[in-house]
Amino acid sequence: MFKKSLYIFFILLSFSVKANFLLLPMDEVSQKNHLKAYGITYWALDKQYKASWLLNYRGGSFLLPDVAEIRKECQIRGVSFEVLSDGEMQNILAEIASPSQNMETVVLEKAPKIAVYSPPGKQPWDDAVTMVLTYAEIPFKVVYDEEVLSDQLILYDWLHLHHEDFTGQYGKFYGAYRNAPWYIEQKKDAEALATKLGFPKVSNEKLAVAKKIRDFVIGGGFMFAMCSATDSFDIALSAEGVDICEPMFDGDNSDANYQSQIDYNKTFAFKNFILDRKPEHYEFSDIDMTEKRRIPFEKDYFTLMEFSAKWDVIPSMLCQNHTQLVKGFMGQTTSFDSNLIKSNVLTLGKNELNDEARYIHGQKGKGFFTFYGGHDPEDYQHRVGDEPTVLDLHPTSPGFRLILNNVLFPAARKKPQKT
Repeated sequence: MFKKSLYIFFILLSFSVKANFLLLPMDEVSQKNHLKAYGITYWALDKQYKASWLLNYRGGSFLLPDVAEIRKECQIRGVSFEVLSDGEMQNILAEIASPSQNMETVVLEKAPKIAVYSPPGKQPWDDAVTMVLTYAEIPFKVVYDEEVLSDQLILYDWLHLHHEDFTGQYGKFYGAYRNAPWYIEQKKDAEALATKLGFPKVSNEKLAVAKKIRDFVIGGGFMFAMCSATDSFDIALSAEGVDICEPMFDGDNSDANYQSQIDYNKTFAFKNFILDRKPEHYEFSDIDMTEKRRIPFEKDYFTLMEFSAKWDVIPSMLCQNHTQLVKGFMGQTTSFDSNLIKSNVLTLGKNELNDEARYIHGQKGKGFFTFYGGHDPEDYQHRVGDEPTVLDLHPTSPGFRLILNNVLFPAARKKPQKT
């Protein structure tokens, strides 16, 4: 009887040794739901489990411990996984470590605390990041001007900027929507908030917010922005102390020759841009390529750049995908003129046909920022009032994967060395 029990014990032990890990494959064929796989990885980190990101291995797969609650969570959320023995896991890691392979293993240390900068009353589908975080079941907190100006960003590791206009021109919607009730109401609310916070004009208040966000990044934070939050953020910083708003926006005239007073040294990503002075024109500057594009819908793709995973770990993380070719999509700021991007900023995704950057990344102080052109990766030409994108129909979206790469990026940050 004792020998039989001992035999069963060793059988069970051999099973535990052979099945110690779960692989969440992220290639095109094996994974049913790429987006929720990020949520599973975040959930595991939040539960204090160890996780690794296998860069360039089967589309940037995730390696997790094989425990019952992770398996169950994968099954509930519809995420594909493969069970690996210890030996199989070691073979994969050895393959990745080989100098001949453009792959790398990155240990994910913690679940980052996430904030989304978004105005009150916005619907979840107004913003692609809010939408995909919700779909992937990654928790976040919504903050806005009061929280930012009261220094609450120090509570977070990662901040996303909703498609905001930091210049105080109300998104340059004046030409088409100045008589629309929603536009009138939003302008009224913004003016009331600026007054409440002690600022004479919305443009002054938005500049103060942009500077707090700048300081958050310089201090070591991670910032991600899409669409008009990208160029309007840089424009606001560059125009500090200069009135670039016409009377219909702030009640007084703009400064004469304000273009000559723009300070490009204050921006994160862009240089030498020319501001658009026309209040009725739905454009902030010549940074955006929307009106300069001559790309047919069927050819509107951008290519993710290839980096050395072992030497350029950060851009490799941000470009993980199951395809290098991503379908393009429009926005108020669709893409960026390559000639107006600073030399120290990396282009991660580019449309060579139009020489436009779609996805860029850089470092500012101790922190990092990523700008992603366009509004919604699965809604080609999103318009005001359009129906929300249903992500259940796009669980493997390459465009949305790029957003979630940025969400997990801070999890790989190394802990400070003890002195």
